[in-house]
Amino acid sequence: MNTAISLSEPVLRLGATTLSLGSALMIAAALLLLLVIVAAVGLRQAAWRQAQTHAEALDQARQNEHRMAMLLQAQSEMQGRMGALADVFSSRQAELNRAISERLDGMTTRLGHSMTEQTRATHENLARLQERLVAIDTAQNNIQSLAGQVVQLQAILSNKQTRGAFGQSRMEAIVADGLPQGGYEFQATLSNGNRPDCLIRMPNGTASLVIDAKFPLEAWNAIRAAEGEAQQKVAAQSFRRDVEFHIKAIADKYLISGETQDTAFMFVPSESIFAEIHEHFEAVVQKAHRVRVVIVSPSLLMLSIQVVQAILKDARMREQAHLIQGEVMRLMEDVGRLDERVRKLQTHFGQAGKDIDDILVSTKKLTSRGAKIEALELGGASVKDDAPPTPSTRTIHEPRPGQLKLRVVEED
Repeated sequence: MNTAISLSEPVLRLGATTLSLGSALMIAAALLLLLVIVAAVGLRQAAWRQAQTHAEALDQARQNEHRMAMLLQAQSEMQGRMGALADVFSSRQAELNRAISERLDGMTTRLGHSMTEQTRATHENLARLQERLVAIDTAQNNIQSLAGQVVQLQAILSNKQTRGAFGQSRMEAIVADGLPQGGYEFQATLSNGNRPDCLIRMPNGTASLVIDAKFPLEAWNAIRAAEGEAQQKVAAQSFRRDVEFHIKAIADKYLISGETQDTAFMFVPSESIFAEIHEHFEAVVQKAHRVRVVIVSPSLLMLSIQVVQAILKDARMREQAHLIQGEVMRLMEDVGRLDERVRKLQTHFGQAGKDIDDILVSTKKLTSRGAKIEALELGGASVKDDAPPTPSTRTIHEPRPGQLKLRVVEED
């Protein structure tokens, strides 16, 4: 069954407005047309936009291709530059390697030389150190032996007799080293029966010089051992008394008129003791001078012995003066004979020179005569070229009558 739908039939009522089906269809158609138009416009805009986008894409592609070409060109240029840089770097690296190698070789050589020199210096230093250690060991052994000798010396000095022998032995060594044999005598007996430690024989019959080597060392050691001022004063008085007594004994025993000198020596075997006596015991020294006793140390005794040696030498020179004069006279005779012989030789030389001058004159004459003979012209002489000359001689053929005939001999 078909149902007819009326287009005027209202389908929607909006307030006072009634919307029919036809109106609704017309509105729907208009809306549909509007939609189609809007869609067409949208599609057209979309197509335009797509075309614009495509054009922009093409432009972008062209720009990209241009940029790519520029990048490729820049890359090729960069590759060329990189190649050039690589070549430069390789050459520089080779030069650097060569320089480093040379430097390393030089440093190795210098280090080798330095190590060699250092090793040699180390060995030398070790050798010198070894030598010094050996010297130190030797010195230590010497010090130990010297310490033993000091102990022995202390034991010797503790005994009066051995101490006197020590001072006398030192005095005898100084005298024996400075004077010739026969110029001195130890423990000689004087006319009064006393025996001094040493008697020095003076020349030309002069009186002998007496040297005494005894010294009161106990009193000196007591001064050194004293602790308080009172003990030192007592020890100093005892030392002064002993030295004065010893000086008086020397003056009384050994000063004999006509037999010994009017001055005698008292030998002190230590320079320090000698200095202390002259510094702190001036009265003792003055008293010794008044009785003509001179206190001498080892150095002063050595100096005195040298003076005596000079005196003995001068005396021997005077004794041998006539022998020296005779030798001088014979020497002058020899000089006179030498002068005479030299003058004769000078005469011979003058005669030989005159003979040589005469020989030179003769040789000059011979040379001039030979030159004149060589300058002679032999006219009419002809030499045949076809004649074979002998190896040792050549002959000038027979000249005409009245001309010379010469035969020249050539030596090879």
